[in-house]
Amino acid sequence: MSLNLITDPWIPSLRDGERVTIRPDQIAEPGITALAWQRADFNLACLELLIGLVSLADPPKDGTDWFSRLDQPDTGRLREALTPFASCFALAGDGPRFLQDLEAFEQSTKSSDIKPVDMLFIDSAGGSTALKNADLMVKRDRFSSLSPAEAAMALYTLQAFAPTGGAGNRTSMRGGGPMTTLVQPLDEEGGRFPLWRLVFANVLPGAPLAVDEVEAALPWLRPTRTSEKGQVVIQDGAHRLEAFFGMPRRLRFVFEDGQVVGVVQRPYGTNYATWEHPLTPYYRQKEDAAEWLPVHPKAGRLSYRNWMGITIEPGQDGKGTRRIARTVRERRNSSRTPDFELMVGGWAMDNMKPVDFTLDAYPGFPGLGEDGEDRVRQMVDAANAAASALRKALKNACQLSGKSADLVEETFYTETEEEFMGAVRRIIEGADAEAEEIWHRTLKAQAVHMFDERVLGGLSDRDMKGIETRVFARRNLLGVLGKPVRKLLDLPAPSQEKKEKQA
Repeated sequence: MSLNLITDPWIPSLRDGERVTIRPDQIAEPGITALAWQRADFNLACLELLIGLVSLADPPKDGTDWFSRLDQPDTGRLREALTPFASCFALAGDGPRFLQDLEAFEQSTKSSDIKPVDMLFIDSAGGSTALKNADLMVKRDRFSSLSPAEAAMALYTLQAFAPTGGAGNRTSMRGGGPMTTLVQPLDEEGGRFPLWRLVFANVLPGAPLAVDEVEAALPWLRPTRTSEKGQVVIQDGAHRLEAFFGMPRRLRFVFEDGQVVGVVQRPYGTNYATWEHPLTPYYRQKEDAAEWLPVHPKAGRLSYRNWMGITIEPGQDGKGTRRIARTVRERRNSSRTPDFELMVGGWAMDNMKPVDFTLDAYPGFPGLGEDGEDRVRQMVDAANAAASALRKALKNACQLSGKSADLVEETFYTETEEEFMGAVRRIIEGADAEAEEIWHRTLKAQAVHMFDERVLGGLSDRDMKGIETRVFARRNLLGVLGKPVRKLLDLPAPSQEKKEKQA
């Protein structure tokens, strides 16, 4: 039986701790708390799909409507809103197929051109890897077939996050392995709300998709806008909802006994350019650059020095500008938004190679206000200066550089993260310069401790020149921590502070 993504239950979820399979409208039912796909990238992509479906069928009219519905999910209303679009979301059949090319080219394809379903997974071994027998960590052909539900989710994940895939195989409209940031509301005790709240918190105000706009918003309903001659599809003039339903890859499924057993791909699908996806933060290389580029995650967890570009709209840093995702900006600018954290995820890619998939929670810091945000920026700037001074001091003292120096910097941020969170909380609670003073003491103590730990051991065994080099490096480190770092925090220099206290 062919899967219809609107009317059939196909999404694995948790209801009161038990695994169930639901339709999209059932995210509004009581007890549905989370998605339960066996892959983290499926869970993240499925959240994007659900946000896109609600945006398509029943978005809030405005901020007031959003707030009133956040705590009042209505399964019947959502089912009724989605039903008119059911015919557009069939996975198989003779008509349009969900996220597949309108041309049924799989019917005239040689069997040798039918690829294994494994190609749908971003972390699968590519053709070149398999040819060289280099698929040691992730083996080729892990799956001989996929259920319709698994295939649908793999297809959406690939189209949404598509990395470079050889000549003519286009990346997603956000490039390969984009970062996704989702507002995740918390209750008064810091617990997370049901699935409906996570989805609806990231739906921007708007109007339901009109019947005469369906083809414009859902690209599998029309002939593919190909790119064999370098054609691009830009956001201006296209439908905003295509951001959730982009089709960079030209794909068709091959079915057998109700299972997806193969995939046929043709090159030169839609080449998207200059799109701003509402769930992704962006940056530009220079302040006067016209193009905003999507942020891509790096391997591992982000340190707080990276939070500014995803949580708080950063100020100018001299190297370019950044802006947070539109959904995050919408919630931060609303006084009615409940306390929230950010769910941040995506594939860290090295060109075509997946390096790591990250899915983690970070603080949202609602309630800071403009002055508070400025103070937090200064705190991050001070931390960056302290870390840079530590790195320079270690290089001068013991020639530490390269990856070893990178590790020291990351350790510095990790060891001061809890204190950073405490300092931000103090600012939110209305603390004056005391918050900056405590933060300065934290930075100074951590930098000096890490320097001494790596440099001063066995100092008495060094020759005089070696001792002088280390002492001089430590003195310079203390000098940077004592004046420039304090200045970044708008704190008086130590001598000035002493004079003011004596007066």
